[in-house]
Formats: sequence, C-alpha cells, structure tokens
Amino acid sequence: MKRATADLAVGFFVTAGLVALLVLALKVGNANTVAAADGYRVTAEFDNIGGLKPRAPVKSAGVVVGRVDAIAFDNRKFVARVTLRLDRSYQFPVDTTASILTSGLLGEQYVGLDGGGEEELLKDGGRLKLTQSAMVLEKMIGRFLSGKAAEGPTAPKE
Repeated sequence: MKRATADLAVGFFVTAGLVALLVLALKVGNANTVAAADGYRVTAEFDNIGGLKPRAPVKSAGVVVGRVDAIAFDNRKFVARVTLRLDRSYQFPVDTTASILTSGLLGEQYVGLDGGGEEELLKDGGRLKLTQSAMVLEKMIGRFLSGKAAEGPTAPKE
C-alpha cells in the first residue's frame, strides 16, 4: 500500500514537471496555446527589418498589443512588408507610427507602435504609412568610423 502511494506521488510530480517544461518552452518561444483569431491585421512597409521574425511582439507603451503575423518582400518597391495582427481590444488611429526596436542592447526585436492624433481608427486590412526601420549596429559603427576618418588627424595640443 505504501509503495503504491509513493509511486502515485512520483508520477504526479513527474507529470507536473513535464507540464511546467511545456509552459516554459511556449513562453520562451513566444507561442500561445490559443491563436489570436480575434485580432485585426494591418500592414507596414520597412526599408530594413533587421532580425525581426514572425511571432515577434507588437508593443505600445511597453504593453504587448499584438504579434507579427507575416513578413514578405515587395519585388517592385524593394521593401519588407510586415503584417501585424493586433488585438481587437486595442484601437489605434490611422496616423500611428510603427518602428522596429530592440529590447536591450542585443535583445529580441519587436515592432513598437506610437499612436497619432487622428480620430479615424485603423481597420482590418489597414496600412501604417509612417514607419521607421531597424537600426543596424554595423551600419551605425561604419558611419561613425567614416565620419572620424573624414575629419582627418587632429593637431596635438600644446
């Protein structure tokens, strides 16, 4: 009888541990168990999306308001078209600005939304016209170094 109780307790804890690992894996992978079918889609075009990936968060004021649904390349304009799925409980004006930002210095990339001042709201299938592309660290360093090289050597101070 004691052995059966011990086996049952061990089985319970092993099952609880496996469920905890599954939940942790879903959180780390930015996955949800329920699809965001209740959201609305909007698109935005960026010159450079950096390391943005599908399922990346869309945040406004630090609050996750949606996810990146899809990323495609426009062969005519040579830009990246990003489709965002926003939760219906969050409504944004049509002049909302979308930026690709990074959490921390080398963290994950996400889309940040800054609401505008228009009264008209974005609808399903809408388009964000004001966008700011990702800052690529290598390009920034290159610009800094080329700017320093253009200045030339500095005269020593006496």
